[in-house]
Amino acid sequence: MVSFWIAIAAWGLGSLLWAELVRDLYHVLAHHWQPLYRQHAWHHRVFHRDLNVVNAKIYRQAQWRHDLPECLVMLLFSLVFWWACFQWTPQYHLAALMGTLYTLMFLASCIARGIGSEWAREATDVTHLPGPFLTPPGNWFVNRPYHWRHHFDNDRAYYCSTFTLIDKLMGTALALKGKKIAVTGASGTLGRSLLLHLHLAGAKVVALSSKSEPITLTVNDKPLAVKTISWEVGKEGELLEHLKQIDILVLNHGINVKSERTPEAIFKSYEINTFSSWRLLELFLTTVRTDEHVARKEVWVNTSEAEVSPAISPLYELSKRALGDLITLRRLDAPCVIRKLILGPFKSNLNPIGVMSGDWVARQILASAKRDDRNIIVAINPLTYILFPVKEFFVSTYFRLFSNSKVFPQGTPESVLPGLEIDGRNKHLEISSRNGQDARTTGG
Repeated sequence: MVSFWIAIAAWGLGSLLWAELVRDLYHVLAHHWQPLYRQHAWHHRVFHRDLNVVNAKIYRQAQWRHDLPECLVMLLFSLVFWWACFQWTPQYHLAALMGTLYTLMFLASCIARGIGSEWAREATDVTHLPGPFLTPPGNWFVNRPYHWRHHFDNDRAYYCSTFTLIDKLMGTALALKGKKIAVTGASGTLGRSLLLHLHLAGAKVVALSSKSEPITLTVNDKPLAVKTISWEVGKEGELLEHLKQIDILVLNHGINVKSERTPEAIFKSYEINTFSSWRLLELFLTTVRTDEHVARKEVWVNTSEAEVSPAISPLYELSKRALGDLITLRRLDAPCVIRKLILGPFKSNLNPIGVMSGDWVARQILASAKRDDRNIIVAINPLTYILFPVKEFFVSTYFRLFSNSKVFPQGTPESVLPGLEIDGRNKHLEISSRNGQDARTTGG
């Protein structure tokens, strides 16, 4: 009896998922096959950037020209799914009709919207309703910010309507083309590789470096000068005006004092690896001011595999683990997407005995980001792929249960980060070591 109900549930849920997959694949085809695109283009003419309808007549036409054919294709293939169930396991065929009933609901709402029902539009066209974005783009489920990006960020990505599975499989769950992306630790091995592959993906890259020399990449055997902005730990506030123009901030800088454990080494490790990244994160979050920022802006933070495994460098491990926990806490109510980069040992100035190449790691990071992975793991240790999700789930749950949520930051950078130096007005957080040497960042 238990197996019977499990099979019923499997066929029923499978039919729903099948209907959504057909819907999303039809949408993809509509953007790549001109006869369908001529009809689908009406859908992209309907909305202003705030998702208010441009014209009620165009909205109704879009229902007849795109949504109705889409629903009919869904209906046809849902019946194919039911027929297959009827042929193979006829005792479950009624459960396989759930996808058909689901599609008929879409068909009825489409017709209602097409004849001008305002109630049907507000009740059923939820991803196109105007109003403030209260959460960042969804990960596994499509919400308004996620779908907004299809209309106004990149119409060759973000195809999905309810579940994001097809976008994840196709690598269209995040479009990098045209994005302004800044990378800290830009002079290091991984920093340079990220800049290169982001550029190749069509992004407009900016190097944030502790060194004064401009960053130059080699693309097709030719030098490419990258816009380089010099900065220092403790003077993060000076980057505010630059961060306002950035879509994605990659926090990749760090330091490895290896076996040292002096007070100086402790201070440098936490100041550079933990608190500098945290200050930049909070500073960047203050620039998330509009619905478009909520949909488009992101932070990627290199917290390292040290979150869950030894790094053979105690202070690097402790400071990176502290950063990881702060990020887990902060992204519970962050106004935009925050991704973690959980990276294993790659060869760099910080880790000359690393076994992975920075170039390969950078390519894996971008591939995972395009699948909208919020925790991007690139490691040679298979245990990391098991231990980190478990650790992140329990730590996140603990933080959610025993800390208070807060609204998205809408204050000034000074109010969010008291004491932060903004345009030289406050020296409270300017960092220098006790022997007078500057604590500067080194790329990972």
